[in-house]
Amino acid sequence: MKLGTIILGVTLAVVLLGGCWLYTPDKSRAVLEKAYLRDASDMVDVAGTQLHVRDDGPKDAPAILMLHGFGSSLHTFEPWAQALKDEYRVVRIDLPGSGLSPPDPTGDYTDARTITLILVLLDDLGIAKTTLVGNSIGGRIAWNMAADHPERVDKLVLISPDGFASPGFAYGEKADVPAMMQAMRFTLPKGAIRPNLAASYGDPGRLNEATVKRYHDLMLAPGGRGALLKRMQQTVLTDPTTRLPLIKAPVLLLWGKKDRLIPFSNSADYTKLLPGSRLVAFPKLGHVPMEEDPAQSLAPLKAFLAGEEETGKAR
Repeated sequence: MKLGTIILGVTLAVVLLGGCWLYTPDKSRAVLEKAYLRDASDMVDVAGTQLHVRDDGPKDAPAILMLHGFGSSLHTFEPWAQALKDEYRVVRIDLPGSGLSPPDPTGDYTDARTITLILVLLDDLGIAKTTLVGNSIGGRIAWNMAADHPERVDKLVLISPDGFASPGFAYGEKADVPAMMQAMRFTLPKGAIRPNLAASYGDPGRLNEATVKRYHDLMLAPGGRGALLKRMQQTVLTDPTTRLPLIKAPVLLLWGKKDRLIPFSNSADYTKLLPGSRLVAFPKLGHVPMEEDPAQSLAPLKAFLAGEEETGKAR
């Protein structure tokens, strides 16, 4: 089941069961930037749109580019970025229409458009080759980029990646997004966000109020909800069995065994098609291990980046 479907479905259920219509207006961009924009220079013009980009670490160090999942933002990788920035150049972006990246004026939220923007950004930053890290939808974008542009990808790290068909997401067809879900444009109460985020944690007790507030605030960015819906509506999956074997880069798979959004059993589909990949499973973590337990999930990533073979052992 896809994260976006769960978020929207539960939100609507809460509203309908409550028997009332809870109008939720956008938050002003000035308020959001004051809370979540580190520096004005982090807003970067890329191929006709703006992206929120954080670029940390030595500019001549090996580069790592991190891509978040649906409804999330670059902040989900903050602990990892702080831990890696002394050794690596760590670049994080908010996908178009997510976080502080405003809606793309082209209205194009396909994976192909996003990959084009990433390639232009890498060129603008002077990065010829990078390690790609992607979670969920960000993972799907990452492995498609690695398949299409192997010359730009040094290593590939997939965290509970999206990409295989599921109800509402068939290969070669646009995603089935029920009309009722359009209500997210008008109502997105904070009370509906917490249970959806809790579902992405293996231990919901780890989810703190500051994280819930950040997700909710940034999903209320001007035009953001419409952009999220368009990204869902424009999603057309390609059968991974024809795509994953094109990947040439070494691959690390990180997956929480308590993932309720993209189940751990899906990891077998990836290891079958990526026979040289390394799988590390986290028995007590969920869909966003880098956010739920940064230290535990970072250890195998650091070993992989350093070329240590032991990361291939599933745990």
